[in-house]
Parts: sequence; C-alpha cells; structure tokens
Amino acid sequence: MADLMRLPSDGTFVGRARVADRAHPLVVTVRDDHIMDITSKAAPTVRDICEMDDPAAYVASAEGRPICTLGEIAENSFDARRDGSKPFLLSPVDLQAVKASGVTFVLSLLERVIEEQARGNPDKAEGIRADIAKLIGHDLSKLKPGSPEAMEIKQKLIERGAWSQYLEVGIGPDAEIFTKCQPMASVGFGADVGLHPISTWNNPEPEVAVIASSKGRIVGAALGNDVNLRDVEGRSALLLGKAKDNNASAALGPFIRLFDRTFSIEDVKTAEVRLRVEGEDGFLLEGSSSMSEISRSPEELVAATIGAHHQYPDGIALYLGTMFAPSKDRGEAGKGFTHKIGDMVTISTEKLGALVNRVQLSTECAPWTYGASHLMRDLAKAGLI
Repeated sequence: MADLMRLPSDGTFVGRARVADRAHPLVVTVRDDHIMDITSKAAPTVRDICEMDDPAAYVASAEGRPICTLGEIAENSFDARRDGSKPFLLSPVDLQAVKASGVTFVLSLLERVIEEQARGNPDKAEGIRADIAKLIGHDLSKLKPGSPEAMEIKQKLIERGAWSQYLEVGIGPDAEIFTKCQPMASVGFGADVGLHPISTWNNPEPEVAVIASSKGRIVGAALGNDVNLRDVEGRSALLLGKAKDNNASAALGPFIRLFDRTFSIEDVKTAEVRLRVEGEDGFLLEGSSSMSEISRSPEELVAATIGAHHQYPDGIALYLGTMFAPSKDRGEAGKGFTHKIGDMVTISTEKLGALVNRVQLSTECAPWTYGASHLMRDLAKAGLI
C-alpha cells in the first residue's frame, strides 16, 4: 500500500497523523519508510514548522519516535477499511487558511465559460464548447493576464456580447482567490471526499497546493483535489461557496514536501500533474496537465492572497488551479464527465507522490468535528503549549 503514495526516495516531508494513545494529532515525517512522530513544544503544529526560518532543516534534524511503517499507515488511512486503534494520516495542514485559485489555466477557463453559458445544464455543454472555441479564435495560452493584448481581446469579446466573469479573472488583471474550507477542515490521503447531494454534474480538480508562511514565503507544496460541483457554480458564480466548500470537499496530501536542496519552487512550476479516476462501473478516466502552462505564477497567486492587503497569521495552503477539466463522456454522448459514488481518484506528480481518495456524498463522509479550539485544548492538556 505504500506504493499508492509513490513518495520519492529523497526529500523532506511533513504531515499529520492520528494515533489511538494521543488525544491530539501528531506532527510526523518520513524516514527510511517509517512514520516518525516529531511533535514537540518547539513545534506542536505543522503551522509552527512552516513559520520557521528553515522548516526543512528542522524536520530533518528533529528527534522522533517511530509509530509505524509507511505501508501500514497508507493501508489504514482509507476510510472504508480504517482501524481506529492503528495510526492513519490526516491532511498535512492544520491551522493554515485553506484558499484556492480559480481559472489559472486556459482549458479550465474555457470550461468555466461553458458552465456559465450552460447555466449548470450538462446537456448544453458540447454545443457551447464548440461555439465558444470558434468565437474566441485566439490562443489564450500566450496571453499574460492584465496585459494590453489581453485587454484588447477583452474589448473585442465585450463588443461581441461574449464577455464572461470567468474570462475576467482568467485574462484580466486580478486573480480569483476564494476560501476552499476552514482551517482544520481539509481531509488527507485515503479519506473519502464529498459531493453535495444536490449535484448531478461534478468533477475532481487535480492541483498542486503551495504552503506559505504568515509572511507570504512559500515553504513547500502538496497535492490537492479541489472537488467541484459544475452544475451549482454554473447556475451562478455567487454559489461558489456551495459549489466548493462542503464537508470533506478539500483533499490535501499525502504530505507537504518542504523546500530543500532536492525540491524548490522551480519543481512546482514544472510539475506534471496526473489524474486517474476509476469507477466501480468499470469507467476509467486518465489525463495530465503541466504546471508550466499556468497563466499566473505561484508567487503571483500567493501575493494576490496574502500581503499588506490581507494578513494570515497562521499562513496559508493555496490550491494553484487546474487545467484539467474532464469532458470525456460517461454515459450518454455529449454529456461529458461526472462522478459516481465509489470513484477512486488518484492525483500524482513525480516529486509529491500520490493523493488517493474515494468519492462519497458529503453527507455520508465523516463529519468535521475537530477544530482549532479542540486542537488547542488537547495540546495544552499534553503540555505542548
């Protein structure tokens, strides 16, 4: 089961785990295929490590105790077969705000416009997709958002009556940044991910998420699934919260890979993000996207989120967006892709490993009951703060 995580042999990883004999989550790292508990007064949370001058150096040298093998924790992290008496993984972030960037790739930009034009109706998507592609008639991938060239195209589309709020954030001067979930609400490797029961048109969004300190310094990255309800957001962009922020709808993991001599922001910018969806009905969807095609850099997106205009004293985890909007038909021709309950979703990159989750209704996923107040109380009882 450790192979499901596909962790590289090098690198400095930090994450969180639950064990039966501790009330509070553990801060853990990976050493020689073992999970090591490195929770301490110096760093009782992952947030504390990310605020350090050199998070990777701290994790690499921190004293720890082995709690299990990588394979054992991978096996026990799946909700469907979890044994609560054994260790399992959590989302690797804790007190950080969990934010997300929208419409940062051309392909997803066009799909968002299609959602808007279709008003959430998948039956209309195929025809609109062809019409929009013909109307734009320009390689948007070469455009710099906010540039004079982008503004010229914007004006032409306005004149044609084809301007969209998604085109505004896709090629306009300002990035779309929204709250994906509250701190402590994201789920990790093996957890079920949730779809709101009202949705009948939805998809995974395979992404890289960067982790930044309260000063806006990017210190590492993880994989993410920004689960999306296309029909809900397509009805109105004002329903973004309902489309994006539901129980168990934000997955991160399996670990944060911290920046060190083996891994840097340049690796994030060149990552190939792969997606695999395996359905209980035998359906298989595979695809990939390259971070090199993103229209706004990770640094630009972090700067749009945190700075003099908006502070986050516990730092942020920021989904960078996806270019992969699955349109492969699942069932009737022309209706595109939508999830079915029981789908297994694997998101992977060479240097971050793999994030694997099973799709369920958000009402059927484990409810979120452990927040920041519970964490603080349990850490205090343990004498860690």
